[in-house]
Amino acid sequence: MRSKSVKLIECFASYQGEGPDSGRSMLILRFKYCNRNCPWCDTKVKMRISVETSYPLSKIQEVINDKQCGILVTGGEPTFDRHFDDTLMLLNELDYPIANVESNGFRLIDLVKQTTSNNVKFIFSPKLFTDNDHTFACEVTTRLLEEYGDRVFVKVVYEDRRLVTSYLSWLSYFVCKKKLFSNVWLMPEGVTRTDVLKNSEAVFDACEKYKFNFSSRNHVIFGFV
Repeated sequence: MRSKSVKLIECFASYQGEGPDSGRSMLILRFKYCNRNCPWCDTKVKMRISVETSYPLSKIQEVINDKQCGILVTGGEPTFDRHFDDTLMLLNELDYPIANVESNGFRLIDLVKQTTSNNVKFIFSPKLFTDNDHTFACEVTTRLLEEYGDRVFVKVVYEDRRLVTSYLSWLSYFVCKKKLFSNVWLMPEGVTRTDVLKNSEAVFDACEKYKFNFSSRNHVIFGFV
């Protein structure tokens, strides 16, 4: 580990702001590049202007030990080709109490298969802008939850759009059969505190309709990331 390093645009101690581990102390490890270009991405500017820096794994481990924190691997897209091996190295060679990996699903199945640690939660956040996106999301969700339901969670930014509501209707039926409702979280859209709070009411209604969990976006609301 001493001579190994990964290229990141951010590495700092904070908290998980979303999903099943919201509020947990985490070392945020952010990659630069992504295979998507989502219009509401809250890190698009950061990804564009930030320069990659090499971070030794030994130094990352020192922070984990000192802070007694988990790791949150995000982006960008951690499974994007140029980041995949580094993500796998972080997950398989560091010693941590818990890890979250946030992914749009690009090569997430490969990552889950090759990760040896049992302390990782893989968080699939489908991007639903085209019919092909919808098909991909259903296929990836089916494989991930059927094969790795104890390690995979689905996190969706809720919008009242055809592709989103169609996916959620399908997902509600699927997780009902598998008894995996605790694996799905809906979040409000927004890059500002005002927008997140304004959009939360509709998300609570959707959670009640589909029987999913509500995830606030605390890093946006409280500004700690």
